[in-house]
Amino acid sequence: MAEGRNPWLSQPARPEPVAAETEERATRPTGPTTPQRGVPEPERDDRLPVLSQRRRAELWCVGAHGGAGETSFARLVEGWAAAEHGWPQVPGGATAQVVLTARSSMHGLQAAQNAATQWASGLVPDVNLLGLVIVADAPGRLPRPLRDFAKIVAGGVPRMWSVPWIESWRLGDDPQLSEAPHAVRRIVDDLRALTRPGATGTTNRKEPR
Repeated sequence: MAEGRNPWLSQPARPEPVAAETEERATRPTGPTTPQRGVPEPERDDRLPVLSQRRRAELWCVGAHGGAGETSFARLVEGWAAAEHGWPQVPGGATAQVVLTARSSMHGLQAAQNAATQWASGLVPDVNLLGLVIVADAPGRLPRPLRDFAKIVAGGVPRMWSVPWIESWRLGDDPQLSEAPHAVRRIVDDLRALTRPGATGTTNRKEPR
């Protein structure tokens, strides 16, 4: 009898592709995706300005405060841009795809909360907020009070991602995606999926008050 597979044994079923399902789970919103009715407007001193931009970008990285890491993050992908510390208003009234960035310090998290509240109250025009990237402000595990507050802040944005401490970024080295930690590359993959044409992202339709 020729060697080969036994015809009397059923063959194991081939696993179904799971890449699309995994991507969907990774990008699925965990918080509100549009401004919410009844959210109080933050004080004027706690708001980020709306800044006119002369160009468009696939993704705008908006730092909630100084040193939030938006420039380093934007440099990871060609076509992304740092909007510094203001909500981008792009030419033609188009909707800007935006991700907030903030440090994991108490100051950074409070600034992120203020920015998220500004968006949630409906004060930010023509912005599609995809989520918040919290960038570690020091090596090691966050203290419990900061971890707890970060969870509260994350509840006010569509999604939240965490970037670990990266010493080379602190030293001013030019960020390279190929050399970035796995956690950073995973965040980039999520954001690329959310900004891909035809992606089932969020809208910034304001609910009636």
